[in-house]
Amino acid sequence: MRVFWHRRDLRVHDNVGLADAAADGDAVVPVFCFDDDVLRHASPVRVSFMLDALSALRAEYRERGSDLLVRRGDPTAVLPDVAHEHDADAVYWNRDYTGLAQERDELVADALSQEGVEVARYHDAVLHEPGAIRTNAGDPYSVYSYFWKKWQDREKDDVRDPPSADALADVSGDELPSLPALGFDAPDAALPDASHDAAVSRLDDFCGDDVFDYENGREYPAREGTSRISQDLKFGTLGVREAYARTEEAMADAAGDDERENVEEFQSQLAWREFYAQVLYFNPDVVTENYKDYENEIEWRDDENEIEAWKAGETGYPIVDAGMRQLRAEAYVHNRVRMIVASFLTKDLLTDWRVGYDHYREYLVDHDTANDNGGWQWAGSTGTDAQPYFRIFNPMTQQEDYDPDAEYVKTYVPELADVPAEKIHAWHELSDEERDELAPDYPAPIVDHGERREEALAMFEAARGDA
Repeated sequence: MRVFWHRRDLRVHDNVGLADAAADGDAVVPVFCFDDDVLRHASPVRVSFMLDALSALRAEYRERGSDLLVRRGDPTAVLPDVAHEHDADAVYWNRDYTGLAQERDELVADALSQEGVEVARYHDAVLHEPGAIRTNAGDPYSVYSYFWKKWQDREKDDVRDPPSADALADVSGDELPSLPALGFDAPDAALPDASHDAAVSRLDDFCGDDVFDYENGREYPAREGTSRISQDLKFGTLGVREAYARTEEAMADAAGDDERENVEEFQSQLAWREFYAQVLYFNPDVVTENYKDYENEIEWRDDENEIEAWKAGETGYPIVDAGMRQLRAEAYVHNRVRMIVASFLTKDLLTDWRVGYDHYREYLVDHDTANDNGGWQWAGSTGTDAQPYFRIFNPMTQQEDYDPDAEYVKTYVPELADVPAEKIHAWHELSDEERDELAPDYPAPIVDHGERREEALAMFEAARGDA
């Protein structure tokens, strides 16, 4: 027997470790372990999505005459027990790249080794494992554009087939635990279907249409010209080789250079994901520490009242508030809006990026440590390829440019539903009397963007030692 340990790869399709375990000749016993150390970093939306994904994965195994064994406990004890129970001589799994995951996996490997059980580990979550793409001097890249050029030129692995019924062990498992049993309340957000079929459908819909106008369409949150597969890649309900292969099909279907460039731009988002995975792998401290060093400490303001207004979507900056409310309603925020709200928190409210990262980690269904940390440090001007400290998003200009009809704003800020778009764009300039007349339940801006921009510049210049 062979044991395959599922983690961030909740699918049977295009699963490198599972495919190799099935190819080795012995019957494969699939297992998932609820690890309390991992659950402590989880949130209701992600655990809810994960349970749905596990249910779909279990159905895939049952269709093949097998099942998914589900355990809860310390994997250093659970995995040896499962191997002993099924007389397995090897345990297979796919790698994860966070510091916590790497430490856990070494402990599990040691525990299995002590029991005489072999370990086989695979790179599955990315097309090119951390460290595979380096500078000519042999160092990991810290600048994305150079990483991207080499990423494009590297050969990509083919999609892996799912295991046949004959390759799987005849086992049966207990039912999945409930959210309350795992210590979580049901989330308020409406979550997407977590099955592999649903992920493939989302990808197919995108690659059949919106991908050909991706560079333009992705910028407008009311249009939602994006793939919406971020949670599928995060939990591995979709294989990254599947995703890349589908984009190559779109590339072949593209009508001209412009459409091909749009497909390539989407492929670059897959490369960004791998770039940030590499940054995290070689710099595990970035989860809590600035990647970029300043001569002096950044003196963040961290005003609790302003932070609470930001979290609640009550800042008086409509597109910022729309984004924060979308987060609560859907466990998702459009990428352009993520940048706007992150800039607002760090540059208008002068708040430490870690506050935003922690809040998003609680509410995003697609939270990925590497991606989200990279994005927040970019906005906070502390990361790799970071937004220069002197380039500060004007939320009202961003709103007018990317939500010109205020369609996105009106969707998530119903207090402004009957307000003309031009008045919404000018909300920061209106008198209190006019705001009260137009939308009495929506607040005035809590800060003056122009004033805070100057304060942000001064704050970063002091950190740089310029002041």
